[in-house]
Amino acid sequence: MKAPRSKATWIRWAGTLLTLLLLGYLAAQQDWDTLRASFRQIEVWRWLAALGLTLLSRLAVALRWHVLLASAQPRLRLSQSMRLTFAGLFAANFLPTTIGGDVVRLAGAVQLRMDAALSTASLVADRLIGMAGMTLALPWGLARALDAGMPVLQSAFLSLPGLFQKIRAFAQNLLEHFRFWARKPAPLLISLGFTLVHMACLFSSIAILLEGQGQSIPWLTIAGIWSLVYFITLLPVSINGLGLQEVSSTLLYAHLGGISMEASLTLAVLLRALQMLASLPGALFVPDILAAREGKTQ
Repeated sequence: MKAPRSKATWIRWAGTLLTLLLLGYLAAQQDWDTLRASFRQIEVWRWLAALGLTLLSRLAVALRWHVLLASAQPRLRLSQSMRLTFAGLFAANFLPTTIGGDVVRLAGAVQLRMDAALSTASLVADRLIGMAGMTLALPWGLARALDAGMPVLQSAFLSLPGLFQKIRAFAQNLLEHFRFWARKPAPLLISLGFTLVHMACLFSSIAILLEGQGQSIPWLTIAGIWSLVYFITLLPVSINGLGLQEVSSTLLYAHLGGISMEASLTLAVLLRALQMLASLPGALFVPDILAAREGKTQ
C-alpha cells in the first residue's frame, strides 16, 4: 500500500504547475517572430561553447563533492563519484518527483558501501559550499535590485550585514557538527574553489548566449542576477526548481539586466536545455541505483 503524499509534496507539485503556467503566459505575451529570431541569431559556435562550459561546470560540481567524500572515505575512486554526481543531475532534470538528485547520490554511495552518515554529511556540506559560493555574488544582484527599486529585494539588500552574520554563525555550527572537515579544512577550501569554477563557467555561458542575441550585460551583473535566481529556486515551492528557475531568470534578467523580455525568455529556456543535455550521461547509471534502492525498501 502506497503512503499518502505529504502536504509539502502536493505544494511542490502545485507550485511547479503554477510556475510552468506562468512561464507559458509570459511566452504567449511575447512577439513570437522576435523569439524565433532570438534563437536563430545565436551562432552555432556559441551553442557549442555554452554546452562545453555547462559540461565543464558539471565536472566542477562533481569534483567539489568528490573532494569532500574522498577526504572522509579515501577508497572512493573519482570515476565512482563522477558516476553518482551525473546520476543525481540526471534525476534532478528528468525525474521531477520526490526522488531528488541528492537522494540518488546517497543511495549510490550506500551501494558502494560508503559510510551512510559520512556520505550524508558530505552531501550537506556540498550543498552549503555551493550556497556559500553563490552568496559571494549576491551583493551585485541585490545592488541591481536596489537601483531598480524592487522593494522586496531592497529589504534583503538592507539586511545583508545581518545575513552575513547568520551565514557565519551557521558555518561555525556546521563545523561543529562536521568535526572531520573542521580538523581538515583543506577539502572545504578546495571544494569552494571548484564551486567558483562552476560559477565562472555558468556565468560565461550566459554571457555568450546573451551576446549571441545582441544583448550585453557586465559579467558581474550576470553573476549577481543569477545568484538571486539561485536563492529563489531554493524555495520549496517547486519540484527541483522546474518552472521557478525559468520564470525568475526571465523576469530578473529583463528587469534588472535591462535586456528584452524575448531575449531573457530565450536565455531561460536555453539554460534549462543545456542543463538537461549536460546531465544525460547520468541516464546510464540512474536505473541501477534506483532499482537497488527500491529493492531495499520493499
